[in-house]
Amino acid sequence: MEYVTLRNGLEMPLEGFGVFQVPDAAQCEEIVYMAIQTGYRLIDTAAAYMNEEAVGKAIRHAIGDGLCTREELFITTKLWIQDYPNAKEAFDTSLKKLGLDYVDLYLLHQPIGDYYTAWRALEEIYRAGKAKAIGVCNFYPERITDLCLHSKIQPMVNQVECHPFFHQKQALETAKEFGIVLEAWGPFAEGGHGIFTHPILTEIGKPYGKTPAQVALRFNIQRGVVVIPKSVHRERIEQNFDVWDFVLSEEDMQKIDALDIGHSEIIDHFAASTAKFLSSFKIHD
Repeated sequence: MEYVTLRNGLEMPLEGFGVFQVPDAAQCEEIVYMAIQTGYRLIDTAAAYMNEEAVGKAIRHAIGDGLCTREELFITTKLWIQDYPNAKEAFDTSLKKLGLDYVDLYLLHQPIGDYYTAWRALEEIYRAGKAKAIGVCNFYPERITDLCLHSKIQPMVNQVECHPFFHQKQALETAKEFGIVLEAWGPFAEGGHGIFTHPILTEIGKPYGKTPAQVALRFNIQRGVVVIPKSVHRERIEQNFDVWDFVLSEEDMQKIDALDIGHSEIIDHFAASTAKFLSSFKIHD
C-alpha cells in the first residue's frame, strides 16, 4: 500500500474500499471484513448509504480478530444535505452508528443547500479532534475554489467521479492549487464503456498480467488520486487490491488519456434536475 499525505500531515491510503449501494447489513458487514482481511485500510461509507452500523460491526470484528488496530484504519463517512443545518448532531449520530470515538475523514456529500453553515460545523468538529481531516464530495472547480477562498480551514480532500473516461483534469489542477487530495468515486465508471473488457485497457494490461480494472485503478493512483473501488465478490476485492506491483508507462498513460470524454455519463451536477433531486432526497424523517 502507498499513501498520500494530506495538508495537515495525516497519511491517507491511496486505495480504499467503498460501500455505496450495499444497504444489506449482513452483506455489507461481510464484505468490509473481507476487505480488511485482504489488506484494505481505508473504508468509505456515508450517512446516505444506510450502512454505517454494518461498517462499524465489521471494523470491531476485524479489530477483535487481530486483523488490524483502529489506528491502522482510515474511516471516512459523509454528511448528507438534509442534515447540513444540524451537522454536529448528524456527525454524532454517525459516530454512534459506527461505534467509533473519531473518524479519519468527514466529508460534505454534495455542494447543494447551505453547505457553508455545514462547513463551519465541520471546522469545529475538526478542531475538536473528532475528525482527523475534513473535506467535500462532488465540488467542481468553481465550487471548491469558492469554498477555499472563504473558509478558515480549507478542504483537505475532494471526492469526485474520476475514471479512464472522465479524468477530471481541471478538478485535479484546482485540487493541486489548493493543496487538496482528489479522491475518485466510481473508479470503474459504474461499468460504463465496457470498462471490464475494454480493448485498450485490456491491451495495456497484458504485458503486466493485469486486468482492465486493475489498469483503471493504477491510472488514477499514478496521478495521485485516491481510489475506492467496490465489489461484493472476494475474488474481485482481492484483485482490485493487487495493483501495487506494476507501474504504467508514459505511453500507457497517454493511451488512457485519449479515452477521456471530458464529462460524466453517470450524473450531471450542473443540471437543475440534479440539484432538485439531491435536495429532495431524505435519509430520515
